[in-house]
Amino acid sequence: MEDRAAIPVTLPRDNPTRSYWQLEVDDIADLRSTESLPDEADTVIIGSGITGAAVAFNLLRNGAQGLVMIEARQACSGATGRNGGHTKAASYLSFLHHQHEHGTEMAAKIARLELANIRAVHAFAREHGIDCDSNPCSTVDVVYDPKQWATAQKAVKAMQDAMPGEEASVYTLHSPGDMRDRFYCGKGGDEGVCGGLSYEAGSLNAYKLVIGVLKLSLKKGLNLQTNTPVTSVSKLPRGGYLIDTPRGTITARRVVMATNGYTARLLKRFQGTIVPLRGHVTAQRPGRNMPNSGLPGTYSFFYEKGYDYMIPRPQGSKFEGDIVIGGRLTSAVSEGLNEYGTTDDTTEDGDTMRDLGNTLPQYFGENWGADHPEGRVRSQWTGIMGYSPDGLPFVGEMPGEKDLWVSASFQGHGMVLCWMSAKALVEMMEGRDGGELRRWFPDVFRISESRFDLTFKGRMHTRGDPS
Repeated sequence: MEDRAAIPVTLPRDNPTRSYWQLEVDDIADLRSTESLPDEADTVIIGSGITGAAVAFNLLRNGAQGLVMIEARQACSGATGRNGGHTKAASYLSFLHHQHEHGTEMAAKIARLELANIRAVHAFAREHGIDCDSNPCSTVDVVYDPKQWATAQKAVKAMQDAMPGEEASVYTLHSPGDMRDRFYCGKGGDEGVCGGLSYEAGSLNAYKLVIGVLKLSLKKGLNLQTNTPVTSVSKLPRGGYLIDTPRGTITARRVVMATNGYTARLLKRFQGTIVPLRGHVTAQRPGRNMPNSGLPGTYSFFYEKGYDYMIPRPQGSKFEGDIVIGGRLTSAVSEGLNEYGTTDDTTEDGDTMRDLGNTLPQYFGENWGADHPEGRVRSQWTGIMGYSPDGLPFVGEMPGEKDLWVSASFQGHGMVLCWMSAKALVEMMEGRDGGELRRWFPDVFRISESRFDLTFKGRMHTRGDPS
């Protein structure tokens, strides 16, 4: 794994696989607000995914001016525009680890933030009228591995003991019979269901959400420059930074790195500390026996060596009834080892895509039925995530580098971490880094010197979402 983590991180590749969400690209996908790059800016944000968009919106709402956002490819063409759109915390999966490493209070704070992030994203879309198929709903985790089922029950009890009566610790446990009768799993196919857990979650079209946030920011004065890769960021002797691109340079007072898995390309200290990992996703047409009213919510499936996550497209959305399913990392060579360290989302692993294409009839058995007459798989694509040695994001100012800010490395869990992390970053940038922020934002997410000394060994926690 250390060899994979040491592979030099590249810029985003040209001509990536086409995401299901970008089958019809938005009008601002290739926008350049000004024909040429401005010579100077107060703030340059590198990256136009959910983190970059949320940072820009919050800064502009608070009165910032001179904001330039630079994107290597089309707007929202990275992990946000390529994930499944699953706003699902599954906080119990990491709670015991966080409790052991950081204490019960910190573990609870992380769980609270994840639920707050889910609710905040859907509330923002609703408040601002962003048409992104926002669908707050319940989710269910279908567990096939007895050891994981035992650990899940232990984790839920630990959460409920730590946060009695709190919404972040509300889980309902289900028997194998429930999984068959209520959730259509484990009958006529893979019968080895141990049980399941249901809890609050949601789904949305993350590409449309971010495009909506970017449009709001453009109205407030954001200068968006797409198809402009940043080749270097260097500190100037008298303060500020020089941002180099093939189209020229910009001098900025401060810089925000919203670059997730690509961060180490520009900030070398993150080489081996934020490690790219390629994920695979498919969109599939439902089988003929699946319920006409749709499935009761979103799903994740946990088995001995890994997991898959699944989002049915809600009624009223384009391609309603389609099932977006991703995962199967362990299907690739050496159980996915070669997916670490790669930034190549122009290609895919054939074994992983084949297995993803075959999963749904296995999970739903006779409830799946014959394939749709137009074929099962409508679309398939890849995307690049970012992982850290301790399984936590990096949020804050770079040590010893004034006004060089980072919010990155979301562990394939960005749809329940990015929004609130961006909010926290803006609080720090604007000098409100006091008791109120520390009340809700976990200190363990902050950038510190000691975290650069950790050794990357792979994914820390099994997660239900590669966003």
